[in-house]
Amino acid sequence: MPDPDALILADAQVVADLRTFVGRARAADDGAMHFSASGTVLAAYVCLMRPRFLGEAVPTILGMRTMRLAAPAEMELTVSLGSVADRLARMAEDDVVLPLPPTRVTESWAGVLPPRSGWSRDGELSSVVLESTARNGAQQIAAAVPADAGRPVVEGLRSAVWGAPLEEPAAASETLAVPAGAAFAALALGFLDGQDVPVFASGRWLRLSTSRGHVLVRSGASL
Repeated sequence: MPDPDALILADAQVVADLRTFVGRARAADDGAMHFSASGTVLAAYVCLMRPRFLGEAVPTILGMRTMRLAAPAEMELTVSLGSVADRLARMAEDDVVLPLPPTRVTESWAGVLPPRSGWSRDGELSSVVLESTARNGAQQIAAAVPADAGRPVVEGLRSAVWGAPLEEPAAASETLAVPAGAAFAALALGFLDGQDVPVFASGRWLRLSTSRGHVLVRSGASL
């Protein structure tokens, strides 16, 4: 019987991919990871941006990677990224059994995940534009943040920069604005592969998909 306290990943390469994903996600926002397993498919979600208070016009931006499991599993759980990184670090080079952290965390974003089906293609974005937008935004934030700035000031600047729509309307989504934060997520998580990025829509959700992963955006009030 499947171990309810562990996930058996398909092979060492999947373990390495998950380790890289967790490391990149922690560097961007050391928060939580949500595991959604169904059969031999594991989807791992992280959140790079979300509203901090009621009424804040900031989009929810998630990163997601799907991975293969060697043994079927059915689960939905949210744990800290640090606890996942700790268990990955303890695994031997050829080990594929990932022990699940016993402590669960509560994250509002994990309770409103994007749909698995019902997506339709809605546009395309240039990988070059996404990368330049992410780098320019990071430079803009770094230049504007005072040396003694507190967390609210930094969060306000990040929200203003990453919540603004991408300045490429002709190639973006036809129905919803794509926030600059989606470009930041795609670059920070290592999802850009040099190819143009198709955009898919489902309700208030947008999905930017590449061969390396998916950026999922749920629009805020201002978008």
